[in-house]
Amino acid sequence: MEYGRIGNYQPGRNRPDAPLKPPIYAPNNSNSKKKLLLAFAFALILVSLLSVGLLMRLRTKPPGGGGGSDSTIHPRPTEAMSRVCGRTSYQNLCLDSLLNFPGSSGASDKDMIHISMNMTLQRVGKALYSSAEISKVEMDARVRSAYEDCLELLDDSVDQLSRSLFSVAPSGKKGQRVGSAQDVMTWLSAALTNQDTCTDGLSEVENGYVKQQMDAKLKDLSKLVSNCLAIYAAATDGDDFNGVPIQHRRRRLMSFPKWLSRKERRLLQSPVAGIQADIVVSKDGNGTCTTIAEAIKKAPEYSNRRIIIYVRAGRYEEDNLKVGRKKTNLMFIGDGKGKTVITGGVNVVVNNVTTFHTASFAATGAGFIARDMTFENYAGPSKHQAVALRIGADHAVVYRCNIIGYQDTLYVHSQRQFFRECDIYGTVDFIFGNAAVVFQNCSMYARKPMPMQKVTITAQNRKDPNQNTGISIHACRLLAQPDMEASKGNFSTYLGRPWKLYSRTVYMQTYMGDHIHPRGWLEWNATFALDTLYYGEYMNYGPGGAIGQRVNWPGYRVITTTIEASRFTVAQFIYGSSWLPSTGVAFLAGLSE
Repeated sequence: MEYGRIGNYQPGRNRPDAPLKPPIYAPNNSNSKKKLLLAFAFALILVSLLSVGLLMRLRTKPPGGGGGSDSTIHPRPTEAMSRVCGRTSYQNLCLDSLLNFPGSSGASDKDMIHISMNMTLQRVGKALYSSAEISKVEMDARVRSAYEDCLELLDDSVDQLSRSLFSVAPSGKKGQRVGSAQDVMTWLSAALTNQDTCTDGLSEVENGYVKQQMDAKLKDLSKLVSNCLAIYAAATDGDDFNGVPIQHRRRRLMSFPKWLSRKERRLLQSPVAGIQADIVVSKDGNGTCTTIAEAIKKAPEYSNRRIIIYVRAGRYEEDNLKVGRKKTNLMFIGDGKGKTVITGGVNVVVNNVTTFHTASFAATGAGFIARDMTFENYAGPSKHQAVALRIGADHAVVYRCNIIGYQDTLYVHSQRQFFRECDIYGTVDFIFGNAAVVFQNCSMYARKPMPMQKVTITAQNRKDPNQNTGISIHACRLLAQPDMEASKGNFSTYLGRPWKLYSRTVYMQTYMGDHIHPRGWLEWNATFALDTLYYGEYMNYGPGGAIGQRVNWPGYRVITTTIEASRFTVAQFIYGSSWLPSTGVAFLAGLSE
């Protein structure tokens, strides 16, 4: 994970063993920059059109608070501005930004939702546009890595803010809207996580020209997105679970969330021999492609139907494997755990890159699915952060997969994700990120760490109280690998530690082995986040599940009611109000039978 988290040592946040003279990247060609600029230009056109429509609507209203030339020369916040900004964490910035937006003086509370998103989208788009202008500046490997992370994350944020904006458009024509209230909460939460990831990466690079330029371009973006999220969350009249109804009285037999069609659910259950793949990857040349990178390139952009990529058995080590945002609805099917293996060894120590950049495989395209595969980072414990799988895709499903690494094995970066029947191996913070994610019927294996290290299963980084994110581990198993089992008396294993201020993680109805420390949870740094985090345990069992000696932090709780626990089930935490119909493969939508 970023922001200086080396092993279990937080203070100083320095990278170990960084080369004194890191390599210089050659300047990028202009194609990437042109694509970014075109994307920004398109977003800017959409924003402008929406702005014009809103302004025309607002100008038909009588001015609030007297109007006149004096209000133009010396604008004052309207009552509506004061009300909505009073709900945010950055009230002065909120008032200043709204006052400077044309037409805001006549806006209602509801209009302010649209205005805040519109204004924030313009600011993020401008930051993307201006950041792309310095792409040809010479940068060392670490700076280039952080810089490219920011470009990708800003581009994703433009898309998420655009979707949110269209979903709250004041036209009132529901057919033109993109998403539900739960969608908007997810996209705004993800946009805020993107800014956080970008600034975390930049925080550890040398304070040179690129860092100074980027810091200036990114100024206040995270706060603006936070304000958007707060304004919208307050308007939906729900808590941070968005008013999802409680359904806990009966067991439902289900397979995968509603975003999967009936055909796609069959795909998750069918034997490989019965699946008609669109693209076949085979190292021996008997398929459509010999590499996974080539298969991703062949897949269409913005596909409305499921594109099936069958990856035959073999060990695939390729650089920068990524399913980008435009590659939607891609499904990767392998020949089984340990048979189809996607691997790599990129890490922060040797390669001098950000944690975000170390992933052996990454996916941000919505509707990503992986089945019957292994994702691995073999860098080893001494190389510190080294991600095997990173997912920032909305509506992502990972089914019957191995995810193997040491520190930072699985990066559940953002948006809604579901893991079923997966085996996840690691040492320090080996499940981390800020998605809304549920793990069900999975096994988490603690591996033997380096001397003096502690094993921490999760490090959740919810930064803002309005983000609808967290890690829910339901009906899983916490186990120790043989090397850890043999030496568990020398190493402590903890359920998690708070990476950011509002960290949120729950374990429910999960078996915990005797390698779990009786205290359960580990501090990040002294008292940081102990009164703002939400860590919960509900009806766990096994020798490590005893709660008598657990931490007594203000934010830790033993969950005693099904109402509270049900909020973290598949049906409510990632389902929202409409995602979970019955399907053919059994899994629990709620808590139990």
